[in-house]
Amino acid sequence: MADPIEFWFDFSSPYSYLASEKIEELAARYGRRVAFKPTLLGVIFRTTGGVPLTELVPPKASYFAHDFERSARFAGVPYRHPSVFPIATVNAARAFLWLQQHDDALGARFLHAAFRAYFSQDRSLAEPEVLAALATEVGADPVALARGMQEPTVKDRLKALVDESIARGVFGAPTIFVDGEMFWGHDRLSQVERWLASGPF
Repeated sequence: MADPIEFWFDFSSPYSYLASEKIEELAARYGRRVAFKPTLLGVIFRTTGGVPLTELVPPKASYFAHDFERSARFAGVPYRHPSVFPIATVNAARAFLWLQQHDDALGARFLHAAFRAYFSQDRSLAEPEVLAALATEVGADPVALARGMQEPTVKDRLKALVDESIARGVFGAPTIFVDGEMFWGHDRLSQVERWLASGPF
């Protein structure tokens, strides 16, 4: 069986949200599955000297703020820019990892619910009550989730993933690896599909 498509994301990344709505369908067309891997852009930026797109020099920041919404319309994905942006996503990432390690499909449902909550419903994933509500919405036990997020193994797993993402050259999200080839950004999905369809180009 072909290797999975690695999808590195941060829950505070609008482009990760847009790509997350398309990547599983794309992978399935070519007999692949998606390995969702969270990282933390805040840590990456501190390491690389990067900044959130909306904190770039004013012309670029204004462009990206507009492009988030335009790209969502183009993709047919509901989008409402959050009132607080960006946010800390460490707890959301830990919640995802704890659910994923118990049930991969449940983890994926939480991922989609969380992205939609933040980027189409303006529900801050930095709030514990929002994570608890999302757990309930996807069929998970919110009390068990709250405990699980604090497990040392989950914390260590997230740290290891962040370290791995940096070591592999991830500088933003989403970053997609197909057969070892790295693609950055939701607007590279057409290139990902070309690679899946016919191999290296």
